[in-house]
Amino acid sequence: MIDEARRLAPRFAARAAASDRDGSFPADDFADLRESGFFGLMVPVALGGAGAGFLRYADIAYELARGNGATALIFNMHASVTGALAGVTDGLADALGLPPEALTARDDHLRAAAAGNWYAVAMSERGAGSRLSQLSTTYESVDGGYRITGSKTFCSGAGHADAYLVAARSAADPSQVSQFLVPPGDGLRVEQTWDALGMRATGSHDLHIDTTVPASALLGGLEGLALVAAQLSPHWMVASYAAVYVGVARAAVDAAVEHVNARKLGGLPAIRARIGRADAAVAAAHLAVREAARRVDEEPGDPETNRWVWRAKLLAGTTAAEVAASMLEAAGTSAMRRGHPLERLYRDARAGSLQPATSDVCADWLGVDALGGDPDSDGVAPRW
Repeated sequence: MIDEARRLAPRFAARAAASDRDGSFPADDFADLRESGFFGLMVPVALGGAGAGFLRYADIAYELARGNGATALIFNMHASVTGALAGVTDGLADALGLPPEALTARDDHLRAAAAGNWYAVAMSERGAGSRLSQLSTTYESVDGGYRITGSKTFCSGAGHADAYLVAARSAADPSQVSQFLVPPGDGLRVEQTWDALGMRATGSHDLHIDTTVPASALLGGLEGLALVAAQLSPHWMVASYAAVYVGVARAAVDAAVEHVNARKLGGLPAIRARIGRADAAVAAAHLAVREAARRVDEEPGDPETNRWVWRAKLLAGTTAAEVAASMLEAAGTSAMRRGHPLERLYRDARAGSLQPATSDVCADWLGVDALGGDPDSDGVAPRW
């Protein structure tokens, strides 16, 4: 599927300017992803999918982002949901004591993805960000299921997904944070709020929730699993973004090279030096992302694996912003015009260090860990 991602990337790039300008959802890109079977990327082969691991996901996300970072970022959310579901193996489910009906629901969700459904993530909230322990969205048990009420922000692909991963706290016991896969319907309302500096085509609008879902919508079939999963296996909440932003950074280098060659500016040593440093920085960040992904596949949840997960996100976010800024300077004032690829890539890349976990949070996590503390709990504010 790497070859297919490389085939689609130029097509996505050709559409990127229009969707960025209008702030419109890249519907044609997602039609291509569906037709090529990418929604089943993380789904086990036995359930009709490609059975990819985290490393293969990272390689594909990198290639897609070289075409359109916004498309790759929305796809990342779907891969996060399906990848996390697929990661709950029968052995892990048995160890956690998950009920059989939860495994049936898991398989149903994954089969639907392999058949062409895609999922969005409704986790972040105004004032709380993505910290699960601080969420104000709540749920309560009702006959046959759960009632969920609250509001989410930064929900990429809002209004287009076939279901939404909704994180909420128990009204009866706020220490319990659970996740539900909620289909669209009258109980979900999209508020068109996304008009941002970068990643404009992600359609990351607010989602207002007041709905009742069946018991099968509770992922894992047990309440309170969300915080446990975030701490034990943080790669989907932290490092999955990393591959996207390294791809955006590489696209900025590519765009700068094309611009410089077209204007015969390659003879200027300062420009050559900027491009050379950018190339090295992107290559190094890409290696870090792939090392983290390799470790996730081989030793998920291992302390050293988790360190690499946080390193990857920090390096990807910082590198994308710095490289895109440098490539804009290398190309000159003409690249600042609206519609120039570098102008869009500069804005898209700037979001990398801001998305959770932010670069400052990643650096602090790594610093606490290096000093011998508990990086998931030490600090003024909770990580999750």
